[in-house]
Amino acid sequence: MRIDIPPDLRDELLRTGRRLPVAIPAAEPVQTPQKPASTAPHVGGADFQQLFHSVYDGAVIAETNGRIVDSNSRAQDFLQRNREGLCALSIADVISGANASTVATINDTLDKDRFVLIQAYCNRKDGRIFPTEIAVNRLTVNGQQYLCLFIRDITWRRQAEEMLRTVHNAIQNTSTGIAIANVDAKVEYVNHATVRLWGYERQEQIVGRNLRALFPDPKQAEEMIASVLAGRSWTGETVLHGRDGMLLYLRVAAAVNRDADDELSGMVLSFLDISDRKRADEAERQAERQRVMVESLGAACHHLGQPATVLLASLELMARVRHTDKGLADELLSSSIDAAESLRKMLHNLNDITEYRTTPYIEGDNESGLAQSRILDVSIQ
Repeated sequence: MRIDIPPDLRDELLRTGRRLPVAIPAAEPVQTPQKPASTAPHVGGADFQQLFHSVYDGAVIAETNGRIVDSNSRAQDFLQRNREGLCALSIADVISGANASTVATINDTLDKDRFVLIQAYCNRKDGRIFPTEIAVNRLTVNGQQYLCLFIRDITWRRQAEEMLRTVHNAIQNTSTGIAIANVDAKVEYVNHATVRLWGYERQEQIVGRNLRALFPDPKQAEEMIASVLAGRSWTGETVLHGRDGMLLYLRVAAAVNRDADDELSGMVLSFLDISDRKRADEAERQAERQRVMVESLGAACHHLGQPATVLLASLELMARVRHTDKGLADELLSSSIDAAESLRKMLHNLNDITEYRTTPYIEGDNESGLAQSRILDVSIQ
């Protein structure tokens, strides 16, 4: 059976460094019959004492009413008291938050079970408390029954658990998708962000599936898995169809996951939503294309304007002199044909343009940035 005993409120406030409310009185010590500490005999003979003091955990022996009658050196180090000091106390004084009813519960439980496991905090002499795991069983020595408490300091374990809990909460609540897969590319864990990004509702819908089935491009997934299993990290981008029908752009990073023996145990993947950045880049490209098209339109008009003006002027003059000056009319006709040919070549070149590059219309004008001040760089062959 396991018993969890929360620490006494006063002790907990002292442990965490918070101020004590005035309304909380100091805990009254449990009154237990005691023998003079200096005359308290050791429990058992020499062999038992040798074994008792060689135990790794702190060990305390108490009468069934809770009064401590013996302790090993490890327990004395934990509790910062010598043997005489501990023999003047009850186990309810040692365990923060315990009282006489706790001792009774331990005895009742041991009537049915071989031992009791207690998660509690213990009091040190300087007033500090520390987390412990206490295993309690019954011990019979020379025909007399005792309670034997094996106390283990689990401060480091609690700190590790707190750190793991903090890391787990951070991973669970981050906006970046996190996934863990084994060496067979089978997903073992995903956080909430991954579930959302991949368009699912529950983690169970992804856990257990193969990464190859999740990626829209199986070749890309195979490349990523092969790279990680070879001991190399991998980064890339993939595109998903969101539940709203919009495309979702993800940046994927995969790294090697290793166990405590530094052996490859799988892979860790992160998914970053870069859709907004992609849309911003596309919007910027569209704006640039529109700017270039505006410049190109003005530049094209400039290139077409000169031969068109020549052609129009030649035709007007030719209409006037065609009956009076045949030589001039022939010259004007030739100029018109040249201008029309120039227009034809210009239109042909404009149709074949793949890159719009403008140059200043006025030499040295590189500062204005106006479309009207620039012309399209088109060479007529």
